[in-house]
Amino acid sequence: MAGDAARTISPLELHGTRQAGQEDLLTPAALGFLVDLQRTFEVERQTRLAARRQRQARFDAGELPDFRTDTQAIREGDWTVAPLPAALVDRRVEITGPVDPKMVINALNSGANCYMADFEDSTCPTWENLLTGQRALRKAVAGSLDWMAPDGSKHYVLDPESRTVLIVRPRGWHLDEKHVLVDGRRMSASLFDLGLFAFHNAATLHAKDRGPYFYLPKLQSMEEAALWNEVLDFIEARLGLPTGAMKVTVLIETLPAVFEMHEILHALRSRIVGLNCGRWDYIFSYIKTFRRHRDRVLPERSQVGMTQPFLKSYSELLIQTCHRRGAHAMGGMAAQIPISGDPIANQEALGRVRADKLREASAGHDGTWVAHPALIPIAREVFDEKMPGPNQHAVLREDVVADRDTLIRPSVGTITRKGFDSNVEVCVRYLAAWLDGQGCVPIHWLMEDAATAEIGRAQLWQWLHHGDLHLDDGSPVDFSLFDRALLALPSKLSDRMNLPGGTRINDAITLLDELTHARELAEFLTLPAYERLA
Repeated sequence: MAGDAARTISPLELHGTRQAGQEDLLTPAALGFLVDLQRTFEVERQTRLAARRQRQARFDAGELPDFRTDTQAIREGDWTVAPLPAALVDRRVEITGPVDPKMVINALNSGANCYMADFEDSTCPTWENLLTGQRALRKAVAGSLDWMAPDGSKHYVLDPESRTVLIVRPRGWHLDEKHVLVDGRRMSASLFDLGLFAFHNAATLHAKDRGPYFYLPKLQSMEEAALWNEVLDFIEARLGLPTGAMKVTVLIETLPAVFEMHEILHALRSRIVGLNCGRWDYIFSYIKTFRRHRDRVLPERSQVGMTQPFLKSYSELLIQTCHRRGAHAMGGMAAQIPISGDPIANQEALGRVRADKLREASAGHDGTWVAHPALIPIAREVFDEKMPGPNQHAVLREDVVADRDTLIRPSVGTITRKGFDSNVEVCVRYLAAWLDGQGCVPIHWLMEDAATAEIGRAQLWQWLHHGDLHLDDGSPVDFSLFDRALLALPSKLSDRMNLPGGTRINDAITLLDELTHARELAEFLTLPAYERLA
């Protein structure tokens, strides 16, 4: 590929600017492997996505999510998942983040039990970012990754004694990879991310008893889980790995999926090791699922915590389900980052992290997520105290009764002017950074990624399109309020050129304005935003 010209490797086309080291990744053998993956599974992927759209249409028409009657035998059956690999028996603290070389090195050197290398919510999928991430992970698996700061001030190297386990999260089934066309159509981003990583690293990791291991995002049904199982079976056969060598953890981050947790575990029972409470995406999914349901509008984001009944029930049911089946029940993300220059505010923020992790450990979770290395000691201290063994599978939570109505119970709360304006600001600032190639952005001492931005974006759409909501001071929540908040942002962000993505603020304002005024709620903000990336 020269510049942006396409180079055809029949039946595959690559588009985009050539990247350093690209030929070492996208070898003829690797590309042929990706073609086979896409041709084998694309029809079923599209079938599953169509099923999502059909189910959402029923929700829009008034139907409520519920447990399936056709899978009752699975939920009531006596079965467990396959034994857990030794490397994943203890996962008490996991750190997550994007796949740039510096992050990969710092995460693997952090002392966390596991590092989730994220191609999804915290990585902006530019061609450069994707290939840089794949190269970084390949070098990390080989033990040869290093990185020099651009100004030469610091040289980062992997600690050869690190025992942090690598887990890779590919992008979800709903996303395409526009830089790779197979038979004239965009390739599945899921198959590209996982397939390319597995092709280059699976054998090495398997030889080290390190998997390979994956997090699977955004699933909505057991059929989607079954599709992943078929993909992994295919990859194992093609790469000469034993069946079940590739292990997975599934994020329960969509509302439909919480009603199929037993079924998802069953569909992946030969290779699944746990479920994770992807709380931010779960809140977003609740909003999206009930976008047309006036009686289930959520209050502002700051009031939607894990003590809200629909979230508390979700996490406790996940614990009960996983432990009944011999799988890990992983807790959610602490998005806080250290607050420099204000020790009192910093202590208060760390206190909130500690309380959240204490809630998780006391409830029976087997581990938790953090977004910043400074939070690892806090999370580890809490789980070490509450979980002296490697996990809490013996905590069966037979006291939990989470029926349909509890899992979808409306939340109590308000919409404040500060909360409304905060949604607008966070969405614009995150979108600006994303359009500039950054998928993970610190805003007001929180690490914001696509999942948290989705909450604000979906809330704005839902609040405004119902047309009869009010702020807590009685002011109407209408498009005049929204338009004023957008118009005020440029002056409010007077230092915007020093912010991540500062040059794309106006583009982000335009995009958020389009998404919010649209008659239909966009399925994901990253879909239209992706078309604006090079």
